[in-house]
Amino acid sequence: MAQSARNGSVSGARALVEATPETRNRYVDLIRVVSIGVVVLGHWTMAVLGYRGGRFTGENLLELNPDLQILTWLFQVMPLFFIVGGFTNGGSWASAARRGERYADWLRAKSTRLIRPALWFVAFWTLLPAAGVAIGILPASMARVAGEEVALPLWFLAVYVLAVAAVPALYTAHRRFGGARVLGGLVLAAFIVDNLHFGADVPVVGACNYALVWLALLELGVLWREDAFARRRWLPWLMMAGGLEALGVLVRWFDYPISMIGLTHAPRSNAQPPSLALVALGVWQFGLALLFQAPANRWLQRTRPWFVVVVANSMIMTFYLWNMSAVVLAAALLFPTGVAPQPEALSTAWWLLRPAWWLACAICMLPFLFGFRWAERPVDPPPPSRAGRLGAAIALLGTAVAGAGFALLAARAFPVPGSIVVIPAIGVVLVAASAALIHVDPVAPLRGDD
Repeated sequence: MAQSARNGSVSGARALVEATPETRNRYVDLIRVVSIGVVVLGHWTMAVLGYRGGRFTGENLLELNPDLQILTWLFQVMPLFFIVGGFTNGGSWASAARRGERYADWLRAKSTRLIRPALWFVAFWTLLPAAGVAIGILPASMARVAGEEVALPLWFLAVYVLAVAAVPALYTAHRRFGGARVLGGLVLAAFIVDNLHFGADVPVVGACNYALVWLALLELGVLWREDAFARRRWLPWLMMAGGLEALGVLVRWFDYPISMIGLTHAPRSNAQPPSLALVALGVWQFGLALLFQAPANRWLQRTRPWFVVVVANSMIMTFYLWNMSAVVLAAALLFPTGVAPQPEALSTAWWLLRPAWWLACAICMLPFLFGFRWAERPVDPPPPSRAGRLGAAIALLGTAVAGAGFALLAARAFPVPGSIVVIPAIGVVLVAASAALIHVDPVAPLRGDD
């Protein structure tokens, strides 16, 4: 089965489908695919790009029309993705612990699956713009704008790799104190941090919520795996109503922003750092998702829909990482050449052209998808790490360095000659260093080993 999975073929996916136990909660895998699909479609919609006067322009749809920000209550689904992460990684660690697997080996395996595809992404967008500027076919300003757009997805990896590293500690606390107490403690702590950050004007403490908020959402996933929400049929409805009511109270009475994503010109953000509003958002969306769990799992027992979900999950990180690259490629091909009309943003003509724009982005996504999806193929585990605390420390350090590198690149884009170079270059070096610390072999899937 492992060899079939590694070859990345249709027959390999079919082998995985046939080997899936009936007891698996397949709905979790479907939510992962759907949530990333919603994120990508949101990126393609919110990016209002154009080409005028020999320069590319870029604006955010939600800043052009603030009335649309309420839609992020439905389409900002990263909290739901973290809940799924708590479900899957919590179960993975529980199984590893039963087998006696060391934390360092488990973390290296998990981090490798995230870092390897990102290595190729970072290498591509570090070398291509630099080469284009050096030989004179790409203006530095254009390379800079493109780099800012394509680097945006890396913010998620910066947070997620560290969240995964914290799952064993979260799981230990879950088993010792109980999931309800752990969740309640994390939410209360996030509430206190928000009050200190915004109420007492102590912004430095806001960074604590990068841990507290995302860990609270991971804990929801750990509870989900234990069927904590299946025992009471009314609970999903209560979660939906309570989450929406909490969002309304936070926005109306405590001046939280309506938008659940960060906006460039907003004085306050729910995402950077994350606020208690994202927990409320995750609760209401999770309640909604739970309503469809039973019928969705029955549907996914069929071979064809489950096969589609398995194939989609095999390339999901590639799809996410390169989605803004498809936007940049579509804009470069369509706007300077005059192939695509450029009506005024938010006009009737602009909205009518949105489906055509989505199609163009999807087509431009294909070369990236088929060119780099192999990096996600499963391979044999790397050699065992060093025993004891030193091995765990090295694995944790490698993961933390990766998170720092991704964060720098997401914030400052990629190094471009003639533009900002030093800080982005540090980000690239950190990502490369993390791969060395964790022993990530970039070409292992091509050889079929690690």
